[in-house]
Amino acid sequence: MNQKQADEIRQNVRASYSEVAEASNEGDCCGVESSCCGVSDDPKINAVNSVRMGYSEDDVSSVPEGADMGLGCGNPRAIASMQAGETVLDLGSGGGFDAFLAVAEVGTTGRVIGVDMTPTMISKARSNAEQAGHGNVEFRLGEIEYLPVADGEIDVIISNCVINLSPEKHRVFTEAFRALKPGGRLAISDVVASMELPEEIRHDLQLYSGCMAGASTIDAIKEMMCNAGFESINIQPKDESREFIKDWAPGKGVEDYVMSAYIEGIKPAGGCCC
Repeated sequence: MNQKQADEIRQNVRASYSEVAEASNEGDCCGVESSCCGVSDDPKINAVNSVRMGYSEDDVSSVPEGADMGLGCGNPRAIASMQAGETVLDLGSGGGFDAFLAVAEVGTTGRVIGVDMTPTMISKARSNAEQAGHGNVEFRLGEIEYLPVADGEIDVIISNCVINLSPEKHRVFTEAFRALKPGGRLAISDVVASMELPEEIRHDLQLYSGCMAGASTIDAIKEMMCNAGFESINIQPKDESREFIKDWAPGKGVEDYVMSAYIEGIKPAGGCCC
């Protein structure tokens, strides 16, 4: 993929999720038919979507109103094992749903940083943080391929159905490795491909923004993570996720090619890996 194609994808994704954020702010449905957006004018529908992804009802009721937009393809908190006092980075933080859940895990001595490339999402998340009175969570505008964090600053990186949207996934994993402390861990939920995607899916920009066309195979993800320096790489597909992925693009058969998975890796405490 050349830089022009990568920029076109990135601009399309940014525009799509700006639309999602603006629709959520206005209490409207996002209107993106083939998308994992799931945002609705009814918070109860978003809550149902999130419970379907693996969150509890207590999770969805504990965050500021408007933070749960029904986005995602799993619950990275379930595998992150966050501890009090840790610094957590949320890649593609959206309205802040996972970041706010992380705050409850790390406590007042911990810190959570959300990064998103969509200005409207950042504004929404900051407003939600102010509403909730959280002083130890912040949201930074930036691209996940060029993270606005210092080297070795982060204990845990989480992300929910976002890395598949990047046209330069190898850079995302390299940047994640750079940002982690030695011994730090990556714990994400994302969409992966069970086989090579057909041309008509891979080149559909709407399906790319919908978290499907940009999915990489498990072997490709392992290779990118290993090249970045991660060890103890574990990718656990969730076959049952095909049921809700089918709803993202009805009638297109995308669920035959992609599924959600939990993806884990550790930055070695010393030396290299793999």
